Amino acid sequence: MAECLINRYGAGKFTGYSAGSEPKGEIHPLTLWILQQNNYPTDELRSKDWSEFSGADAPSMDFVFTVCDSAAAETCPIWPGHPTTAHWGTPDPAAVEGPDMQKRAAFREAFSELEHRVSIFVNLPFDSLDRLELKLRLDEIGRSRQAGHDADRAS
Repeated sequence: MAECLINRYGAGKFTGYSAGSEPKGEIHPLTLWILQQNNYPTDELRSKDWSEFSGADAPSMDFVFTVCDSAAAETCPIWPGHPTTAHWGTPDPAAVEGPDMQKRAAFREAFSELEHRVSIFVNLPFDSLDRLELKLRLDEIGRSRQAGHDADRAS
């Protein structure tokens, strides 16, 4: 989801890539569903291991964001070029069990949370921020919640 959001909201400024520490080999069907519901192309998406982005042939990255809550405890690779990193923890919607309606709600919530954070990120005044201030802002984005998000969780 984050890859698609970065590529849409950051078009012309950023190129997004998504990968995981334990890829499943396929995109979760409800990830494809939520992206298609929001008019994102999904034909080119594929499941990727993050080692694809840590080698010498990897694309140059300025930023790396971990998004799943479980990823915060993992040891991440050393990224070439030492990009600025931040953790934007979001509960893993694929871990939700229950009826389809509950699973779809979890994917909608994760998508909404990531969309909110990406939209803030791409609109930062990058030219006026030094590396430390940028890192602080990225961490702050990771702690931000979309208006009404906590209320939605309580209902």
